[in-house]
Amino acid sequence: MNKLTFPHNLYITNHQFNDYGTDDMRYGDITAARLKKELRLTNISNVIDPWTMTRLTAFDNPQSRFFGAHSGSRHSATLSAQQCARLLFEEMQVTSLPFACVGPWKYLINRMLQHFQRGTGMPFTDMQLDAAYKNQIINDTTENSTLTAIREEISTRIDYENSVLPLDSIPFISKQIKDRILPKFDSIILDKINGLAITIHDVYATRIDLLNLEISKKGWRAQVKYTGQDHFGLDVDDIQKIKFKQFQFFRIWFILQRFDKFGFRPFLTNMEATISIEGDRP
Repeated sequence: MNKLTFPHNLYITNHQFNDYGTDDMRYGDITAARLKKELRLTNISNVIDPWTMTRLTAFDNPQSRFFGAHSGSRHSATLSAQQCARLLFEEMQVTSLPFACVGPWKYLINRMLQHFQRGTGMPFTDMQLDAAYKNQIINDTTENSTLTAIREEISTRIDYENSVLPLDSIPFISKQIKDRILPKFDSIILDKINGLAITIHDVYATRIDLLNLEISKKGWRAQVKYTGQDHFGLDVDDIQKIKFKQFQFFRIWFILQRFDKFGFRPFLTNMEATISIEGDRP
């Protein structure tokens, strides 16, 4: 019997880690003409007009009661791209509030927007994000829980006579994980207002490793490590979906990232969680 060595990979997604070749990782690649004509992005901000790089007044804002009331020639001072971007980021912070208003992770979006504004494109990590990721995995008690699948398969396949988990049991564990739903932040209500759906929502790539396994006469104990990675960026398909395009937050995000006058770099969001599990001998 082949003995399992540790750490041992149980599952990894087809989506690769550190994938910078996807459309949502592009930046500064779309002209104003295409943004307005093809993607129909016209009303972006209540504060500035990114196409003319000018500040808007109450007479220019379609959401204002005074919109269009003042006729004639009015010339606002032209702003630099840097000044416009700063105002747009401030507006993003405000328009993010309805999506991040409760719970311990509501300030996560502020830190991610600050990282986005720095424009380095470096990966983002945060202890609170790791805690949220772990919380999601542990508290998933549905039949689609990957952690439950791992626990059940290990309990079923341990060879207590030889105190090992046979190597040939790994494909069965992997299949059970594949048939479940990988961790993501998509609860019907809570994740939409606690800041997690707006920052992560889905997880692009996931890796699950068995770090160790201790077997006794009475049962077993193990540690499982989840590693997740998402892209903090929007692709063209995203902004054409009504669930994104209807919100000013996402329109501003897309303009800051993809408009060739700005080109703020998207980044990889890394998260991980190490979880202890155990089971009794049948």
